[in-house]
Amino acid sequence: MDPIVVVGGGLAAARATEGLRHGGYDGPLVVVAGESAVPYERPPLSKEYLRGEAEKSDLRPLDADWYADQSVDLRTGTSATGLDVGARSITTAPGGSQRYSRLILATGSRVRRLDVPGAELDGVHYLRSVRDADRLAEALDDDGPVVVVGDGWIGMEVAASARQLGRDVTVVGRGPHPLASLGDEVARIFTGVHEDNGVRLLHGRSVTALRSDDGRVRGVELDDGTVLDARTVVVGIGVTPEVGLAAEAGIDLVDGFGSGIAVDGTLRTSAPDVWAVGDIAAVPSRRYDRLLRIEHWAVADETGKHAARSVLGSGEPYDVLPYFFSDQFDLGMEAKGLTEGEVVISGSAEDRECVVFWVDGERVNGAMGVNVWDRMDDAEELIRSTAPVDRRELERFVD
Repeated sequence: MDPIVVVGGGLAAARATEGLRHGGYDGPLVVVAGESAVPYERPPLSKEYLRGEAEKSDLRPLDADWYADQSVDLRTGTSATGLDVGARSITTAPGGSQRYSRLILATGSRVRRLDVPGAELDGVHYLRSVRDADRLAEALDDDGPVVVVGDGWIGMEVAASARQLGRDVTVVGRGPHPLASLGDEVARIFTGVHEDNGVRLLHGRSVTALRSDDGRVRGVELDDGTVLDARTVVVGIGVTPEVGLAAEAGIDLVDGFGSGIAVDGTLRTSAPDVWAVGDIAAVPSRRYDRLLRIEHWAVADETGKHAARSVLGSGEPYDVLPYFFSDQFDLGMEAKGLTEGEVVISGSAEDRECVVFWVDGERVNGAMGVNVWDRMDDAEELIRSTAPVDRRELERFVD
């Protein structure tokens, strides 16, 4: 009997594996994980793990003993290099080939690289793996200035952690403000907490070169001629989904979604007995009536579980709203839905204690609680409701 094979080393792979065993599957089960580590979660890498407040063991949804106790063949340090859907086989290095009865792809994403002169200098860091985080944490032990290139979620979280570790931090962003997808009004909340904590934010700037006189980064040159002093540079300019296996195997991709893999409501791909989860999956949304490919922790968590149920015979369509969270200094937030539409704020944005709604026409598209907790279930009801929204009621949401 050929095993079920899960390809991936992140949260989605762990949840799929766990779901298969908890769902009653007791047959052969193989997990192919490219990193040498037991599958782990990535959000703490830019926050508590980077600051030394969490251990490696805290990152693992399932420890190594669980895989052994559940008779899961966990192959860490093994890369899936090829997929033949006709032969129901993957090629691995090392290992040769592995047949499968059913296959779950949870290959995640890779970081986008900075393409400027000097980008390969020592002292330039990216943050995707626990190994990346270990190297960056070691670099942050130095007292030299830190420049973060990119003002999205990863860039801002790293900036906050580096500042909390006592570093001098400058963030360089191309847009008019950090976290551009939130809009001006909401982005000002995050801008304010960073500026209050001594982070220097540069907007509307791009990096043209990294400078050095000894093989190690010493400066960051911007498009206006400014040169920032830097001993550590952290690049956070987004990720690209790892869809190479699927693309080479002829599995359908979706244009316009970062080349995500097209799946149906059960997360099944166009290939027989192959499912895709996490960052790589472009999933049909019942609430938004379109495909969504979301690169957040909760999507990995939920799609991994859902794929396991689907593999075991459930025909239930995936119907979980996008969810994400972030912690920066004393600001904590969680959000559901999409940050698209007109902004309505309930509570005090000035005091950084509010719920933000994004409204499109007569419906709530998404909601974000900023230092307001235990309201996301109520917000989800509003997002799912088809009744016309009363903006005055939204403004009183946290009263």
